[in-house]
Amino acid sequence: MGKDYYAILGVKKDASDEELKKAYRKLALKWHPDRHKEDKDKDVAEKKFKDISEAYEALSDKQKRQIYDQYGEEGLKSGAPPGGGAGGGFPGGGFPGGGGTTFSFTSGGPGAGGGFGGFHPSNPEDIFSQLFGGGLGGLSGMGGGRGRGAQFMDVDDSNMGGLGGFGFGGGAGGHGNNISRRPQEVTRPLALSLEDLYKGCTKKLKVTRRVRDAGGSISTSEKVLQIDVKPGWKAGTKIRFNKEGDDMGHGAQDIVFVVEEKPHSVFKREGDDLKVEMTLTLDEALCGFKKPLQLLSGKSIFVSNSNSVVQPGQTSRMPNYGMPNTKQPGRNGALIITYHVKFPATLSLSQKEKIHEALSE
Repeated sequence: MGKDYYAILGVKKDASDEELKKAYRKLALKWHPDRHKEDKDKDVAEKKFKDISEAYEALSDKQKRQIYDQYGEEGLKSGAPPGGGAGGGFPGGGFPGGGGTTFSFTSGGPGAGGGFGGFHPSNPEDIFSQLFGGGLGGLSGMGGGRGRGAQFMDVDDSNMGGLGGFGFGGGAGGHGNNISRRPQEVTRPLALSLEDLYKGCTKKLKVTRRVRDAGGSISTSEKVLQIDVKPGWKAGTKIRFNKEGDDMGHGAQDIVFVVEEKPHSVFKREGDDLKVEMTLTLDEALCGFKKPLQLLSGKSIFVSNSNSVVQPGQTSRMPNYGMPNTKQPGRNGALIITYHVKFPATLSLSQKEKIHEALSE
Protein backbone atom coordinates (compact mmCIF):
# COMPACT_ATOMS: atom_id res chain seq x y z
CA MET A 1 0.00 0.00 0.00
CA GLY A 2 1.30 3.46 -0.90
CA LYS A 3 2.09 6.30 1.47
CA ASP A 4 -0.80 8.19 3.10
CA TYR A 5 0.32 11.77 2.54
CA TYR A 6 -2.55 13.18 4.61
CA ALA A 7 -1.63 11.01 7.60
CA ILE A 8 2.04 11.93 7.25
CA LEU A 9 1.15 15.64 7.58
CA GLY A 10 -1.56 14.96 10.14
CA VAL A 11 -4.27 16.79 8.18
CA LYS A 12 -7.73 15.93 6.92
CA LYS A 13 -8.35 15.11 3.27
CA ASP A 14 -10.12 18.43 2.75
CA ALA A 15 -7.26 20.44 4.27
CA SER A 16 -6.74 23.90 2.78
CA ASP A 17 -3.47 25.13 1.33
CA GLU A 18 -2.87 27.17 4.46
CA GLU A 19 -3.46 24.13 6.68
CA LEU A 20 -1.04 22.08 4.59
CA LYS A 21 1.61 24.76 4.85
CA LYS A 22 1.10 25.13 8.61
CA ALA A 23 1.38 21.36 9.13
CA TYR A 24 4.50 21.17 6.99
CA ARG A 25 6.22 24.03 8.80
CA LYS A 26 5.56 22.50 12.20
CA LEU A 27 6.72 18.99 11.26
CA ALA A 28 9.67 20.10 9.14
CA LEU A 29 11.09 22.14 12.03
CA LYS A 30 10.55 19.23 14.41
CA TRP A 31 12.20 16.59 12.21
CA HIS A 32 14.85 18.56 10.31
CA PRO A 33 18.00 16.35 10.27
CA ASP A 34 20.16 19.22 11.56
CA ARG A 35 18.25 19.01 14.83
CA HIS A 36 19.01 15.33 15.23
CA LYS A 37 22.66 15.04 14.23
CA GLU A 38 23.69 13.57 17.56
CA ASP A 39 20.46 11.73 18.31
CA LYS A 40 19.90 8.02 18.22
CA ASP A 41 16.86 8.89 16.10
CA LYS A 42 18.97 10.48 13.35
CA ASP A 43 17.93 7.95 10.69
CA VAL A 44 14.29 8.18 11.76
CA ALA A 45 14.42 11.97 11.52
CA GLU A 46 15.91 11.89 8.03
CA LYS A 47 13.18 9.55 6.80
CA LYS A 48 10.39 11.55 8.44
CA PHE A 49 11.77 14.80 7.04
CA LYS A 50 11.88 13.27 3.55
CA ASP A 51 8.34 11.88 3.83
CA ILE A 52 6.98 15.18 5.19
CA SER A 53 8.53 17.10 2.29
CA GLU A 54 7.26 14.60 -0.28
CA ALA A 55 3.74 14.72 1.14
CA TYR A 56 3.64 18.52 1.19
CA GLU A 57 5.04 18.79 -2.34
CA ALA A 58 2.37 16.44 -3.70
CA LEU A 59 -0.64 17.82 -1.82
CA SER A 60 0.17 21.52 -2.25
CA ASP A 61 0.00 21.14 -6.04
CA LYS A 62 -3.63 20.96 -7.19
CA GLN A 63 -3.00 18.65 -10.14
CA LYS A 64 -0.74 16.28 -8.23
CA ARG A 65 -3.21 16.23 -5.34
CA GLN A 66 -6.09 15.40 -7.66
CA ILE A 67 -4.16 12.51 -9.21
CA TYR A 68 -3.04 11.28 -5.78
CA ASP A 69 -6.59 11.40 -4.41
CA GLN A 70 -7.79 9.27 -7.30
CA TYR A 71 -4.90 6.86 -7.88
CA GLY A 72 -2.69 7.04 -4.80
CA GLU A 73 1.09 7.24 -4.58
CA GLU A 74 1.69 4.59 -7.25
CA GLY A 75 -0.47 6.31 -9.83
CA LEU A 76 1.08 9.70 -9.05
CA LYS A 77 4.65 8.46 -9.42
CA SER A 78 4.13 6.18 -12.40
CA GLY A 79 3.40 9.01 -14.79
CA ALA A 80 0.09 7.54 -15.96
CA PRO A 81 -3.03 6.39 -14.10
CA PRO A 82 -3.27 2.60 -13.62
CA GLY A 83 -5.01 0.98 -16.55
CA GLY A 84 -3.97 3.57 -19.11
CA GLY A 85 -5.44 6.96 -19.84
CA ALA A 86 -4.21 10.01 -21.66
CA GLY A 87 -0.51 10.14 -22.27
CA GLY A 88 1.88 12.95 -21.75
CA GLY A 89 2.86 12.40 -18.12
CA PHE A 90 2.63 14.79 -15.22
CA PRO A 91 4.39 18.14 -15.03
CA GLY A 92 7.91 17.57 -13.79
CA GLY A 93 8.57 20.90 -12.12
CA GLY A 94 9.73 21.11 -8.53
CA PHE A 95 7.35 22.26 -5.84
CA PRO A 96 4.62 24.89 -5.92
CA GLY A 97 5.52 28.39 -4.90
CA GLY A 98 9.20 27.53 -4.77
CA GLY A 99 12.21 27.21 -7.00
CA GLY A 100 11.28 24.00 -8.83
CA THR A 101 12.70 23.74 -12.32
CA THR A 102 10.53 22.46 -15.17
CA PHE A 103 12.15 19.89 -17.44
CA SER A 104 11.31 18.44 -20.82
CA PHE A 105 13.56 15.68 -22.10
CA THR A 106 14.69 14.86 -25.61
CA SER A 107 17.35 12.48 -26.84
CA GLY A 108 19.66 12.80 -29.80
CA GLY A 109 18.76 16.43 -30.36
CA PRO A 110 16.07 19.02 -29.73
CA GLY A 111 12.62 18.00 -30.81
CA ALA A 112 13.39 14.30 -30.83
CA GLY A 113 10.45 13.42 -28.61
CA GLY A 114 10.39 12.28 -25.01
CA GLY A 115 8.79 13.83 -21.95
CA PHE A 116 9.13 14.07 -18.20
CA GLY A 117 6.46 11.85 -16.69
CA GLY A 118 5.55 10.96 -13.15
CA PHE A 119 6.06 12.66 -9.81
CA HIS A 120 9.67 12.63 -8.62
CA PRO A 121 9.97 14.26 -5.18
CA SER A 122 12.33 17.21 -4.97
CA ASN A 123 15.26 17.52 -2.61
CA PRO A 124 13.68 18.06 0.85
CA GLU A 125 16.18 20.85 1.57
CA ASP A 126 14.96 22.74 -1.49
CA ILE A 127 11.40 22.76 -0.17
CA PHE A 128 12.54 23.73 3.32
CA SER A 129 14.67 26.57 1.93
CA GLN A 130 11.79 28.01 -0.07
CA LEU A 131 9.38 28.07 2.86
CA PHE A 132 11.89 29.16 5.50
CA GLY A 133 14.16 31.34 3.36
CA GLY A 134 17.21 29.10 3.45
CA GLY A 135 18.55 26.57 5.94
CA LEU A 136 17.87 26.62 9.67
CA GLY A 137 19.19 30.16 9.76
CA GLY A 138 16.95 31.25 12.63
CA LEU A 139 17.87 28.35 14.91
CA SER A 140 21.00 28.28 16.99
CA GLY A 141 23.54 25.52 16.78
CA MET A 142 23.02 24.69 13.11
CA GLY A 143 25.63 25.26 10.48
CA GLY A 144 27.67 23.91 7.64
CA GLY A 145 27.50 24.37 3.90
CA ARG A 146 27.74 22.21 0.84
CA GLY A 147 30.66 22.28 -1.51
CA ARG A 148 30.57 22.58 -5.25
CA GLY A 149 32.95 21.03 -7.73
CA ALA A 150 33.16 18.31 -10.35
CA GLN A 151 30.68 17.99 -13.17
CA PHE A 152 29.79 14.35 -12.54
CA MET A 153 30.42 11.62 -10.04
CA ASP A 154 30.48 7.91 -10.76
CA VAL A 155 29.16 5.74 -7.92
CA ASP A 156 32.36 3.68 -7.99
CA ASP A 157 34.50 6.66 -7.01
CA SER A 158 35.04 6.51 -3.27
CA ASN A 159 37.71 9.22 -3.29
CA MET A 160 35.67 12.38 -3.65
CA GLY A 161 38.75 14.55 -3.67
CA GLY A 162 39.84 13.05 -6.98
CA LEU A 163 36.76 14.58 -8.54
CA GLY A 164 37.52 18.15 -7.61
CA GLY A 165 35.59 18.23 -4.37
CA PHE A 166 32.16 17.08 -5.52
CA GLY A 167 29.87 16.36 -2.62
CA PHE A 168 29.82 17.91 0.84
CA GLY A 169 32.41 20.53 1.52
CA GLY A 170 33.49 22.28 4.67
CA GLY A 171 31.40 25.39 4.38
CA ALA A 172 31.45 27.97 7.12
CA GLY A 173 29.63 27.02 10.28
CA GLY A 174 28.04 29.38 12.73
CA HIS A 175 25.21 30.12 15.08
CA GLY A 176 21.99 32.04 15.00
CA ASN A 177 21.30 34.25 12.01
CA ASN A 178 24.93 34.33 10.88
CA ILE A 179 24.77 30.81 9.45
CA SER A 180 25.65 30.54 5.77
CA ARG A 181 22.73 29.39 3.64
CA ARG A 182 22.85 25.99 2.00
CA PRO A 183 23.30 26.26 -1.77
CA GLN A 184 20.16 24.79 -3.25
CA GLU A 185 20.07 21.96 -5.73
CA VAL A 186 17.36 20.23 -7.70
CA THR A 187 17.78 16.49 -8.19
CA ARG A 188 16.06 14.68 -11.04
CA PRO A 189 16.33 11.12 -12.35
CA LEU A 190 17.79 10.43 -15.79
CA ALA A 191 16.37 7.10 -16.96
CA LEU A 192 18.63 5.33 -19.44
CA SER A 193 18.28 2.02 -21.23
CA LEU A 194 20.92 -0.67 -20.87
CA GLU A 195 21.80 -0.04 -24.51
CA ASP A 196 22.43 3.65 -23.74
CA LEU A 197 24.71 2.69 -20.87
CA TYR A 198 26.52 0.10 -22.97
CA LYS A 199 27.21 2.19 -26.07
CA GLY A 200 27.05 5.70 -24.64
CA CYS A 201 24.78 8.38 -26.05
CA THR A 202 23.93 12.06 -25.93
CA LYS A 203 20.89 13.35 -24.08
CA LYS A 204 19.60 16.88 -24.48
CA LEU A 205 17.40 18.36 -21.76
CA LYS A 206 15.52 21.62 -22.08
CA VAL A 207 15.38 23.56 -18.83
CA THR A 208 13.00 26.41 -18.13
CA ARG A 209 14.75 28.63 -15.60
CA ARG A 210 13.16 31.27 -13.39
CA VAL A 211 15.06 34.26 -12.01
CA ARG A 212 13.80 36.83 -9.50
CA ASP A 213 15.36 40.28 -9.88
CA ALA A 214 16.02 42.84 -7.14
CA GLY A 215 12.55 44.29 -7.62
CA GLY A 216 10.84 40.97 -7.09
CA SER A 217 9.87 40.40 -10.73
CA ILE A 218 10.35 36.91 -12.12
CA SER A 219 11.59 36.25 -15.64
CA THR A 220 11.95 32.91 -17.40
CA SER A 221 14.42 31.64 -19.96
CA GLU A 222 15.04 28.31 -21.65
CA LYS A 223 18.30 26.50 -22.14
CA VAL A 224 19.23 23.09 -23.54
CA LEU A 225 21.64 21.13 -21.35
CA GLN A 226 23.63 18.33 -22.96
CA ILE A 227 24.75 15.16 -21.20
CA ASP A 228 27.30 12.95 -22.91
CA VAL A 229 26.61 9.54 -21.41
CA LYS A 230 29.84 7.53 -21.18
CA PRO A 231 29.85 3.78 -21.93
CA GLY A 232 29.72 1.86 -18.66
CA TRP A 233 28.02 4.46 -16.45
CA LYS A 234 26.06 2.85 -13.64
CA ALA A 235 22.80 3.62 -11.89
CA GLY A 236 23.58 6.30 -9.31
CA THR A 237 26.04 8.20 -11.48
CA LYS A 238 25.47 11.93 -10.91
CA ILE A 239 25.75 14.74 -13.45
CA ARG A 240 25.80 18.24 -11.99
CA PHE A 241 25.12 21.52 -13.80
CA ASN A 242 26.31 24.32 -11.54
CA LYS A 243 23.99 27.32 -11.16
CA GLU A 244 21.74 26.36 -14.08
CA GLY A 245 18.57 26.15 -12.01
CA ASP A 246 16.18 28.75 -10.65
CA ASP A 247 17.48 31.79 -8.79
CA MET A 248 14.75 33.10 -6.51
CA GLY A 249 16.99 35.50 -4.65
CA HIS A 250 19.25 33.18 -2.65
CA GLY A 251 21.63 32.12 -5.41
CA ALA A 252 21.08 29.94 -8.44
CA GLN A 253 20.29 26.29 -7.88
CA ASP A 254 22.49 23.48 -9.15
CA ILE A 255 20.74 20.88 -11.28
CA VAL A 256 21.80 17.31 -10.55
CA PHE A 257 20.73 14.39 -12.69
CA VAL A 258 21.03 10.90 -11.22
CA VAL A 259 21.24 7.98 -13.63
CA GLU A 260 18.53 5.35 -13.32
CA GLU A 261 18.80 2.09 -15.23
CA LYS A 262 15.68 0.96 -17.05
CA PRO A 263 14.83 -2.74 -16.71
CA HIS A 264 15.85 -4.79 -19.77
CA SER A 265 13.78 -7.57 -21.28
CA VAL A 266 16.78 -9.89 -21.81
CA PHE A 267 19.80 -8.85 -19.76
CA LYS A 268 20.31 -8.07 -16.10
CA ARG A 269 23.31 -6.05 -15.01
CA GLU A 270 25.44 -6.83 -11.97
CA GLY A 271 28.38 -4.46 -11.75
CA ASP A 272 30.18 -4.77 -15.07
CA ASP A 273 28.78 -8.25 -15.75
CA LEU A 274 25.66 -9.01 -17.76
CA LYS A 275 23.44 -11.96 -16.91
CA VAL A 276 21.06 -13.70 -19.28
CA GLU A 277 18.91 -16.80 -18.98
CA MET A 278 18.62 -19.37 -21.77
CA THR A 279 16.07 -22.17 -21.94
CA LEU A 280 17.02 -25.51 -23.53
CA THR A 281 14.91 -28.47 -24.45
CA LEU A 282 15.90 -31.78 -22.91
CA ASP A 283 17.22 -32.85 -26.30
CA GLU A 284 19.40 -29.71 -26.52
CA ALA A 285 20.68 -30.17 -22.99
CA LEU A 286 21.66 -33.79 -23.66
CA CYS A 287 22.77 -33.69 -27.29
CA GLY A 288 23.96 -30.14 -27.89
CA PHE A 289 22.61 -26.85 -29.20
CA LYS A 290 23.44 -23.70 -31.16
CA LYS A 291 21.36 -20.62 -30.34
CA PRO A 292 21.63 -17.00 -31.51
CA LEU A 293 21.91 -14.18 -28.96
CA GLN A 294 21.74 -10.48 -29.80
CA LEU A 295 24.07 -8.38 -27.66
CA LEU A 296 23.51 -4.81 -26.44
CA SER A 297 25.88 -3.61 -29.16
CA GLY A 298 23.43 -4.91 -31.78
CA LYS A 299 25.79 -7.66 -32.84
CA SER A 300 24.54 -11.27 -32.82
CA ILE A 301 26.58 -14.22 -31.63
CA PHE A 302 25.92 -17.95 -31.39
CA VAL A 303 26.00 -19.74 -28.07
CA SER A 304 26.66 -23.43 -28.61
CA ASN A 305 27.60 -26.64 -26.87
CA SER A 306 28.22 -30.10 -28.29
CA ASN A 307 30.78 -31.57 -25.93
CA SER A 308 28.94 -32.05 -22.65
CA VAL A 309 25.54 -32.45 -21.04
CA VAL A 310 24.08 -29.23 -19.68
CA GLN A 311 22.66 -29.48 -16.18
CA PRO A 312 19.66 -27.37 -15.05
CA GLY A 313 20.98 -24.18 -13.47
CA GLN A 314 24.44 -24.58 -15.00
CA THR A 315 26.21 -21.38 -16.06
CA SER A 316 28.79 -20.47 -18.64
CA ARG A 317 30.95 -17.35 -18.58
CA MET A 318 32.05 -15.37 -21.62
CA PRO A 319 34.77 -12.85 -20.63
CA ASN A 320 34.72 -9.37 -22.18
CA TYR A 321 31.12 -9.63 -23.39
CA GLY A 322 29.66 -7.63 -20.51
CA MET A 323 29.41 -3.90 -19.81
CA PRO A 324 32.31 -1.52 -20.48
CA ASN A 325 34.57 -0.88 -17.51
CA THR A 326 34.78 2.88 -16.94
CA LYS A 327 38.04 2.47 -15.01
CA GLN A 328 39.76 0.41 -17.72
CA PRO A 329 38.78 1.59 -21.20
CA GLY A 330 38.74 -1.23 -23.71
CA ARG A 331 37.85 -3.84 -21.11
CA ASN A 332 34.40 -5.24 -20.43
CA GLY A 333 32.85 -7.41 -17.79
CA ALA A 334 31.64 -10.92 -18.49
CA LEU A 335 28.47 -12.30 -20.01
CA ILE A 336 27.09 -14.97 -17.68
CA ILE A 337 24.55 -17.39 -19.16
CA THR A 338 22.34 -19.48 -16.89
CA TYR A 339 20.68 -22.50 -18.52
CA HIS A 340 17.22 -23.79 -17.75
CA VAL A 341 16.22 -27.20 -19.05
CA LYS A 342 12.61 -27.70 -20.10
CA PHE A 343 11.54 -31.27 -19.47
CA PRO A 344 8.66 -32.81 -21.45
CA ALA A 345 5.38 -33.03 -19.56
CA THR A 346 4.80 -36.64 -20.65
CA LEU A 347 6.56 -39.43 -22.57
CA SER A 348 5.04 -42.17 -24.63
CA LEU A 349 5.96 -45.77 -23.93
CA SER A 350 7.99 -45.88 -27.13
CA GLN A 351 9.96 -42.76 -26.11
CA LYS A 352 10.64 -44.19 -22.68
CA GLU A 353 11.96 -47.42 -24.20
CA LYS A 354 14.26 -45.54 -26.57
CA ILE A 355 15.60 -43.30 -23.79
CA HIS A 356 16.10 -46.30 -21.51
CA GLU A 357 17.88 -48.14 -24.30
CA ALA A 358 20.13 -45.16 -25.11
CA LEU A 359 21.06 -44.46 -21.49
CA SER A 360 21.66 -48.12 -20.66
CA GLU A 361 24.42 -48.54 -23.21
